[in-house]
Amino acid sequence: MALLKQWRDMAYDQEANKGDIQRFWAKYFDIEKGIYEQLLGDPDTEVKGTVKELAEKYGQDVMTMTGFLDGINDSLAEPNPIDDMEEDTVVSLKFDKEMLYKNMVAAKADWLYELPQWEAVFSEEKRKELYLEQKKSGTIVKGPKIGRNDPCPCGSGKKYKKCCGR
Repeated sequence: MALLKQWRDMAYDQEANKGDIQRFWAKYFDIEKGIYEQLLGDPDTEVKGTVKELAEKYGQDVMTMTGFLDGINDSLAEPNPIDDMEEDTVVSLKFDKEMLYKNMVAAKADWLYELPQWEAVFSEEKRKELYLEQKKSGTIVKGPKIGRNDPCPCGSGKKYKKCCGR
């Protein structure tokens, strides 16, 4: 069975005790924070190796590393083949800094996007800009409402109610 399926079965177990799941995620988020602190300490160096090697490098078990790889995959310069990943699959943690920051904001992971290591990566102004850019990307802006007696926006010259408003 692929590692990702095992991870998701364990992490999103619907039959598990709610308290156990909360403790599981609290522990995982703490581990995740530690790995990101190390990665952001030297953000321009590509970390590469098998899933098992990376797990050993960061002092984690393979399942926890699989969860981390699942979480960071959308922020990587080149996504890893996580769906059919095994212990000996070579993966890369070369991430797009801006994308990673925005994805952390989108996930509402303030314990990650507020890490002090970001200060060496982006200026405070740049972090604010990326934060606002991400927040605005989820905002839907409606155009002005067309009144029944307004000219039709299609350009026919008729009133909206007699043209496209039917």
